Amino acid sequence: MPPFTRAREFGVAVFVHLRAVVTARRFPLIVLIHGTLMVAASYLALWLRFDGAIPPQLVSTYVQLLPELLLIRGIAFMALGLGGGLWRYAGVWDLSRIFLATVASSLVLYLFIYAIGPAGYPRSAVIIDSALLILLVGGARLFLRVVPRFHLRSKPRRRVLIVGAGDAGEMIVREMAKGVEYYPVGLVDDNRTKMGRTLHGVKVRGTRQDLPRLILSTGATEVLVAIPSAGPSLIHSLVQQLEPYKVPLTTLPSLTELLNGKVALKHIRPVAVEDLLPRKQISLSQVGARVLIEGRRVLVTGAGGSIGSELCRQIAAFAPSNLILYERYENSLYTITNDLTDSRAGVPVCSIIGDVTDIGRVDAVFAEHRPDVVFHAAAHKHVPLMEANPCEAIKNNVVGTRIVAEAAARHGVERFVLISTDKAANPSSVMGASKRVAELILQGMTDQSTTRFVTVRFGNVLGSNGSVIPRMIEQIRAGGPVTVTHPEIRRYFMLIPEAVSLVLQAAVFARDRETYVLDMGEQLKVLDMARNLIRLSGFVPDEDIPISFVGLRPGEKLTEELIGEGESLEPSETEKILRVRWPESQPEGFVDAVTALVRAAGHGRSAEVIDLLRHIIPTFVPAAARQEVAAEAIHWHVARQPVLSAVVAAASVSET
Repeated sequence: MPPFTRAREFGVAVFVHLRAVVTARRFPLIVLIHGTLMVAASYLALWLRFDGAIPPQLVSTYVQLLPELLLIRGIAFMALGLGGGLWRYAGVWDLSRIFLATVASSLVLYLFIYAIGPAGYPRSAVIIDSALLILLVGGARLFLRVVPRFHLRSKPRRRVLIVGAGDAGEMIVREMAKGVEYYPVGLVDDNRTKMGRTLHGVKVRGTRQDLPRLILSTGATEVLVAIPSAGPSLIHSLVQQLEPYKVPLTTLPSLTELLNGKVALKHIRPVAVEDLLPRKQISLSQVGARVLIEGRRVLVTGAGGSIGSELCRQIAAFAPSNLILYERYENSLYTITNDLTDSRAGVPVCSIIGDVTDIGRVDAVFAEHRPDVVFHAAAHKHVPLMEANPCEAIKNNVVGTRIVAEAAARHGVERFVLISTDKAANPSSVMGASKRVAELILQGMTDQSTTRFVTVRFGNVLGSNGSVIPRMIEQIRAGGPVTVTHPEIRRYFMLIPEAVSLVLQAAVFARDRETYVLDMGEQLKVLDMARNLIRLSGFVPDEDIPISFVGLRPGEKLTEELIGEGESLEPSETEKILRVRWPESQPEGFVDAVTALVRAAGHGRSAEVIDLLRHIIPTFVPAAARQEVAAEAIHWHVARQPVLSAVVAAASVSET
């Protein structure tokens, strides 16, 4: 072990030991320090009074008076609570107590000296003594705050460059000065009038445009965005600007998320991918949801999934009389049950293992628990898997939806909410087509019961199980490459709380035969999301972590759609939620076609399932058909151009 390292470790050990000793004997040490300062102040007062030449007889008088002086001042200090406290947090309160204790004890001391005390003690010395004692005791208390502390550390402090020299920046710099983890190396602000100024000794060194230069000149190891009002555009620009540097980007929550607008070090968090959405998170009023759910029996299918579990958490906050969790995977059901129990919401929870395709089990659960509101979140959702297993997509997404919806109608459920997907609009995948059939099933249910059936379509939900973001995070942790299907692929993205908020709000003002979608702004390029995610993980895209393009998977579109052919969008009762207006009736022969579809899926006839889906949903173009169309177009194009045909033929021969 190098000598410097051994010395550092020895110093750390000594420092830790001394700190433990001081902590264990805090009160006696404070009394000793105060007593020493009292003696020093009184002696120094005499020394100043006589210009450094104290008469010998007065020294004797001073020694005679010293016990009474310590007793009087000690009682005053203890009476005003100066025997304890954390000195590194000393402030105005401490100084005011020191002033009062010193003045009070000086008055008593003055009366004692000139009433019954020793004669010849100068009056001015008492006044000088008081001033010096205030300075010495106050200085000792403020020393740990005013003077930077020397800390023996085994790890270096995090050198932070702070973006934002406003109120939040000032508070965070002040907080950092109290601790040992962070060291602010400079402030950055676009307000040029602040250039060169300091906050608690930390200088404003430039604007955001100077960040690259400042990172190099200050040796910053972290950039903190101390602007609680910062929008996604600011965060996105900083991510792009810092892309060439391996410097983590952290931020503070918005002011609405901070208690009383106070900023603390515990609020610092890494910038997350949701901070980069090109719109503010949509927050919908849940007053109506409480009215709908409070005191009612609520059933959630797929309760252990990403959306289902968040639904359960938010529903529990609205105090239903009973919350029924229906899930076929015991591990996920166990997890959400424990979450709800640990939250101590006081809501009766009934956890039921069951499959939505089991008609007997579903009917028994509805008969026993008599739910008032049903949220149907159970579904197969992974596009590539459903392309390879179309019969299973039909069983779960179509048959399961029909069984649960019919049970809701039979048992008098007031409202039934189907969680669908934007992939159901002009579907290109089996998964999207199966969800579109489920929507059409609900469209016909309203004529058969008093239950209100409503559909909610989602975009891609950030952070949901199996979604693109968790997959990319796994690839980054493995060292890459991060796979993207196509450079131009785009998707709508929303957060899980937004999705759940949409579901609850749609349930409130649901009318028969209606579908709702969230106004999600513009679609985002998945490639940009991948690059940002690599950057936020502390790596440089294409340098530390490569990005590879693997081609569109079966059933995938380059861009998603919110509405299908024949549908239109119109405003709803709530801002940011849109209503989908669709044809007034199901397609002709729909019921018979669905019956045949279910029969084909039950017998495992995948090709027949695909053909029936194309018949039921004319806009559905399966992957195989798209490939055939593309191949026919190429052959037609080649046949029309003899020269190109010859080139292609020659290329084929050369490859052979």
